[in-house]
Amino acid sequence: MSEYARRAVAVGGGTGLPTVLRCLLDAQWDTTAVVTMADDGGSSGHLRRELGMLPPGDARNCLSAMAGDPEGAPARMFSYRFPHGEGLVGHALGNLVIAALADIEGSFPAALDAAGRLLQARGRVVPSTLDDVVLTAEDVEGNRVVGQSNVAESAAPIACVRYASESPARAYPPAAEAIAGADLVVIGPGSLFTSILPNFLVEGITEALAATRGRVIYVCNVANQRGETNGMDAADHVDALVRHGLDGVIDIALVHDSVGHPVPSEFDPVPAGPEALARIAAHGIATVVRDLTDANDPRHHGSEKLLRALREVAS
Repeated sequence: MSEYARRAVAVGGGTGLPTVLRCLLDAQWDTTAVVTMADDGGSSGHLRRELGMLPPGDARNCLSAMAGDPEGAPARMFSYRFPHGEGLVGHALGNLVIAALADIEGSFPAALDAAGRLLQARGRVVPSTLDDVVLTAEDVEGNRVVGQSNVAESAAPIACVRYASESPARAYPPAAEAIAGADLVVIGPGSLFTSILPNFLVEGITEALAATRGRVIYVCNVANQRGETNGMDAADHVDALVRHGLDGVIDIALVHDSVGHPVPSEFDPVPAGPEALARIAAHGIATVVRDLTDANDPRHHGSEKLLRALREVAS
């Protein structure tokens, strides 16, 4: 199968997923984004409470990244956030467009597809679930935290997350089908407990990941998220994935070379020294260690470096 015919799925949310999507699209993969529906803060949270809709923010970020011209006026307009105005301040215009399209088209997934056509998106964005989910967490001190935005701002590192409802959230079938049929699945980078793991709390998503014949790559963060992952090393991140149902399904962990290219300590780097790599290997996961940081912002991955690394591990 040629590289141009291969199907890739990126799973996550937040600001990390669009970086991966751009890399996969630049490598000419047929790409689908599977995004979390746990967001309850900011513009997404407001629309969720006011309109009873699913949160559009993570999907909007992905659609903007996948736009036919990411620097063109439609994509920039989609990302525009109102700086003032009663009832408008803080809202991203793309979120309002998706809300309108959901009403016009009759469903949230149809709205995302319609928005993708407006942006001439080079791939598809699908929600991991259509259920109305509320994220809860327990921190390392045993305290319960309710709500995605509160989990993200937790004073103590998070130990585990789950959904508040008694019945399990169900996978949106096209999301599970895309994962099961993928030649490559990329998990992360992004906020571990609030953007990545919520997808795997959905019944059917982890099962699809276990069933896929494609290679499954976990892209570990280069810096920790304030609050939820303070002080965690690369193995701690992998341990959290394993605890939440991903035991035996990840093939490769792609981690930043924190020894050869250290991230400044003020950014709470994610260490990946020999001991951490050995703990990852104990899960049966291979590790690929490369310099992955953005030279201008070492808290994040550099797009060109990540693209080279993904090409390497996907081959």
